[in-house]
Amino acid sequence: MKFLIAAISLSLLFSSTVAYDSLDPNGNITIKWDIMAWTPDGYVAIVTVNNFQMYRHIMSPGWTVGWTWAKKEVIWSMVGAQTTEQGDCSKFKGNIPHCCNKKPTVVDLLPGVPYNQQFANCCKGGVLAAWGQDPQASVSAFQVSVGLAGTNNKTVKLPSNFTLLGPGPGYTCGPAKTVPPTNFLSPDRRRKTQALMTWNVTCTYSQFLAQKHPSCCVSFSSFYNETITPCPSCACGCENKNKCVKGDSKLLSVVGVNTPRKDNAPLVQCTHHMCPVRVHWHVKTNYKEYWRVKIAVTNFNYRMNYTQWTLVVQHPNLNNVTQVFSFDYKPLLPYGSINDTGMFYGMKFYNEMLMEAGEFGNVQSEVLMQKDTNTFSLKEGWAFPRKVYFNGEECTLPPPDSYPFLPNSTPSSQTFNSIFIFFMVIFSMVVMS
Repeated sequence: MKFLIAAISLSLLFSSTVAYDSLDPNGNITIKWDIMAWTPDGYVAIVTVNNFQMYRHIMSPGWTVGWTWAKKEVIWSMVGAQTTEQGDCSKFKGNIPHCCNKKPTVVDLLPGVPYNQQFANCCKGGVLAAWGQDPQASVSAFQVSVGLAGTNNKTVKLPSNFTLLGPGPGYTCGPAKTVPPTNFLSPDRRRKTQALMTWNVTCTYSQFLAQKHPSCCVSFSSFYNETITPCPSCACGCENKNKCVKGDSKLLSVVGVNTPRKDNAPLVQCTHHMCPVRVHWHVKTNYKEYWRVKIAVTNFNYRMNYTQWTLVVQHPNLNNVTQVFSFDYKPLLPYGSINDTGMFYGMKFYNEMLMEAGEFGNVQSEVLMQKDTNTFSLKEGWAFPRKVYFNGEECTLPPPDSYPFLPNSTPSSQTFNSIFIFFMVIFSMVVMS
């Protein structure tokens, strides 16, 4: 009985914290519905998808939003988005709805659609930037005309069972909640109007739900030790090791091998870690008042170009970054006074895209940090990061006992064995004499 209670308590605790991100505790995607007008049989609403996550964006093929209607609602028309299926509209004559499904699935339109199909902040193929990287590009919106629905605040029934793919699984959406109506300012900012009714849906991300294994790993090296600490073996799982491709394989010259698949399944180069992405942290130089680190991100996925990539690092000396040479950098302050986390991302028109695996599949930069004499140390792995995230996914770090160590700080097994053998020889000579 005690075991059962403990198991239930543990499961409840796990389920409540599975979507919690300690480096972005308030990060979420909010789907907001604003009813702007009533129609004879329903309403016209503006639906806005806001990515409030500091460093997790939605890549191509973009977001997919779904829900379940409360009654027998239909979608008469949409601007700036479309449903993936029309459903059975056979009972309608003359004016046929855009979608009659009980559970519609909506996707963004692609860039370049005709102007009469566009809406503000639409038509980006569902791609959303991270809020911390580009707030203006972290919003998507569309207009929907709903029929066979309520025609006032009391008769409208909120949809339920919202789902969000971004572009794959990992997001869990809560129930729709009515909130105070949204206010809008006129173009001249002299008049304020408000929505007739507003409700929000909050969706949070869990790496545990998104995938079975991590999608990146970290390796270390330093100027004071020739040993390179590699990514752990099978850091991203080795189930697909028989499907990987060697770097010199003739398969890579086949036309279409680099074309992304609909399920975003990677085609990974054969490595001991089997990760699509590796982040390497090299402690390069130790000056009197500063120290320098080189960061290199390598893509081992032949089917993926990472656009608008982000790299988040947690290290105590990020509170005093002097210069970042080839990346853009932004401190992340999830807890206000604690400044130990920062986001690196590519410079526009220079290295904002991490190319597919191969000769050009890497980006790198050096970081110069000023020392704090009270905390700075090259001992016991202090110079290496505590956490690393690539594109919002936490990467696998090497075990701490494998970090590069200072010479003479920890004797190697070979040195120890040599000393042991030397003393054994001396001891045997003394005994024999």
